[in-house]
Amino acid sequence: MKQFKLHFIGYLILALFIACDKTTETKKVESTAQSLVDYVNPLMGTDSSFSLSNGNTYPAIATPWGMNFWTPMTSKMGDGWTYKYDENKIRGIKQTHQPSPWINDYAAFSFMATTGKLKYKEDERGSWFSHKAETVKPHHYQVYLADYDVTAEVSPTERAAHFKFTFPESDESYIMLDAFFKGSMVKILPKERRIIGYCRNNSGGVPDNFHNYFVAEFDKDFELNHTWGDDWKLIENSTDNEGNHVGAIIGFKTKKGEKVHVKVASSFISPEQAQLNLDREIGTDSFEQTKAKAKQAWEKELSRIEIEDSNTANIETFYSCLYRVLLFPRKFYEYDENNEVVHYSPYNGEVLPGYMFTDNGFWDTFRAVFPFFNMMYPELNSKIMDGLANTYKESGWLPEWASPGHRDCMIGSNSAPIISDAFLKGVDNMDAEVLLEAMLKNATESEGRPVNSVGRAGIDEYNELGFVPYNIGIHENAARTLEYAFADFTIAKMAEKLGKEEIAHKYYEQSLNYKNLFDPETNWMRGKNNDGNFMTPFNPLKWGDAFTEGNSLHYTWSVFHDVQGLIDLMGGSDSFVNKLDEVFEMAPEFDDSYYGFTIHEIREMQIVNMGNYAHGNQPIQHMIYLYNYAQQPYKSQKKIREVLTKLYSATPDGYCGDEDNGQTSAWYVFSSLGFYPVTSAVDEYVIGSPLFDKATLHLQNGNTFTVSVENNSKQNYYIQDATLNGRPQENSFLKFDDIQNGGQLNFRMDSTPNKKWASKPENAPYSLSNQQPIKK
Repeated sequence: MKQFKLHFIGYLILALFIACDKTTETKKVESTAQSLVDYVNPLMGTDSSFSLSNGNTYPAIATPWGMNFWTPMTSKMGDGWTYKYDENKIRGIKQTHQPSPWINDYAAFSFMATTGKLKYKEDERGSWFSHKAETVKPHHYQVYLADYDVTAEVSPTERAAHFKFTFPESDESYIMLDAFFKGSMVKILPKERRIIGYCRNNSGGVPDNFHNYFVAEFDKDFELNHTWGDDWKLIENSTDNEGNHVGAIIGFKTKKGEKVHVKVASSFISPEQAQLNLDREIGTDSFEQTKAKAKQAWEKELSRIEIEDSNTANIETFYSCLYRVLLFPRKFYEYDENNEVVHYSPYNGEVLPGYMFTDNGFWDTFRAVFPFFNMMYPELNSKIMDGLANTYKESGWLPEWASPGHRDCMIGSNSAPIISDAFLKGVDNMDAEVLLEAMLKNATESEGRPVNSVGRAGIDEYNELGFVPYNIGIHENAARTLEYAFADFTIAKMAEKLGKEEIAHKYYEQSLNYKNLFDPETNWMRGKNNDGNFMTPFNPLKWGDAFTEGNSLHYTWSVFHDVQGLIDLMGGSDSFVNKLDEVFEMAPEFDDSYYGFTIHEIREMQIVNMGNYAHGNQPIQHMIYLYNYAQQPYKSQKKIREVLTKLYSATPDGYCGDEDNGQTSAWYVFSSLGFYPVTSAVDEYVIGSPLFDKATLHLQNGNTFTVSVENNSKQNYYIQDATLNGRPQENSFLKFDDIQNGGQLNFRMDSTPNKKWASKPENAPYSLSNQQPIKK
């Protein structure tokens, strides 16, 4: 029976397949409005563990970029894997700010409802639950707590949330607030039906005066109130407690089906600000109003990109990934009584004017998340850039991994490509001079770095020798060299636009430092000692050591800005393509001796049957597009479509590695649209293989850009030809302005590659080696 195509532009058209006589025909029966939010599965990636990541996500019940998220807890307080899909007990629903299980949480506290004999310790109060009695959407979480016959629900705002607990008939119904360990306080105000307090738990990156102040308002009188203190010591009929780990319990009688509502908000500034956040963001709203507003917040953002296709599963994956892209970095600012933007600084502990964002690892997100913001959300990115300038002013350095302040995680100098890309893409109101000053400080100063991941470890040697040596005790030195070289390129691009030609020339020259690590004997990047000799022994399959969460096969391609230069080093396009092919075609062999065990990133590469291509981690995710630079884009098209359809799905095991603050999702969002930002700070996107029949981008400037695909199918992933606004599109890249100006990009697909399309050298994307050098 021939399938009738379903169109999804915020609408789901239901089709009925009717056979007429001996022919195969379909007819549309009815159409109903379909919310894009309903396509999102926040459980995508939650079936994960320390040893194998299918995303390492938790269901974030939040508004886009919200200051606070909420999530159910299946694990103990302090466990970075707070929600594991295969666990079967809920311990509470907590306010979370966790960007990654490896970074862990801060400022967390939770609510839990029980009935019957009082159980408040986290190992005792947990209730059995089933995913069959669980509703999980970005704007709403609902779960049936089977041990207590209670249904718990929560819907969020940016800095507050609304809970609804539906109780059975019981003389012993309780709601408890667990303020968590590492310093907390609770105070019950029975006459006001409120609980106030603070939590101070964190995993680093906070000043000494760090607090998260909370206020919770109930719509039912308290018939009893208890607190617990350290070591879970219950203090009956008490109203306040303070210590390392305290909590509050309120109790009452309930009728069958009785609903108890809790409105809760928090602030990093003060208790008064927490109350102001609650009054402003929820006020007198009902639970259903809060829920509807949260849903509308998501609907607004998701509808910026509208998809038409017959494959519902792919659409669910798209919007589930887009949801993840729109969560981080989180807003770490609030509005004071005069409605002015202020923030508590996680760098110096002061309350200061202006924007602040946090919970982001730039090693991940410089690749596609921030380029996505520059394409679709330049106004948001303007605020983020203001926040980066504030971070520099308040700490003396740009962040590289912030949660909420500087954290010692990962490598590189990737604030530079994020800032430069925003500036070059025309993001408004950037303090460009201050931000360039900060970028140059990263690139020149070795002293005073607050943690090793901030600034550049090994910068003195890098600036003297042109690489970070292997034998001077700086781990992951080759990876650092390659990432510093790309950061230098982005500094040069920004300096050039600002008219600072001397700086631009210097950093363009430094951006060629990647050549210092290229080993012509093996055609791989290789660590080098400070005497200029390559490190030995050398195994390109060895993970870690000179590289970061990868090996030489993965990092050799980290020459984002000068792929042509890398092609030349390898001896030309044919040799380059053979080297790319080798990665995909070899067995998934590895050497994990540096770690002493097989880390999850290695295992995720091994099991997906794509050779040594490790899409589950970030360093190699752009590599699949590099065939375009060697005039063989059809090879990229085949492999991109394979990754899109094989390694992603809107299911609990739907990623092939850590999701990482939206980056692995952003790869999917871009790639399914048909293009990808290989090189930050360059005004191009490299074309891949569009997944959907039609995608419409509603740009912030009011223009619309549409990608339409003819003869698209599971087998038809090769581009035959393309047109842009009616003119032949022979290049294997798009310009930033092509999209921002609005227009129509059309592809015609087939199951057989067209090896002539975009096959000339002039059709290849940007490489520094192909540009005119700037004069000194």
